[in-house]
Amino acid sequence: MSGNTVTRAQLTEAVYQEVGLSRNESADLVESILGEVSNALSRGEMVKISSFGSFAVRQKGQRIGRNPKTGEEVPILPRRVLVFRPSHVLKNRINLSARKLSDGS
Repeated sequence: MSGNTVTRAQLTEAVYQEVGLSRNESADLVESILGEVSNALSRGEMVKISSFGSFAVRQKGQRIGRNPKTGEEVPILPRRVLVFRPSHVLKNRINLSARKLSDGS
């Protein structure tokens, strides 16, 4: 996978290469997984993926914000936000990759 962004098409291609399903079956599998994760989060459930991390929806209350241009106070309405917490395995893998890059390996 190349570039700075991983797309659905690249995930589908990776599943096709690794698992050996047809391209259509790989696309269906990726869509099904992403759909299930999205549905669970929209129901307010936590999604945990072992050795990767967990996704959760958190409720934020109303607060007062400030317009940076005018300095005017503005109410920020309550909302739900998506939170991702990486696993220690993922953190270690990212840090190991960063060390290899900085060492020139």
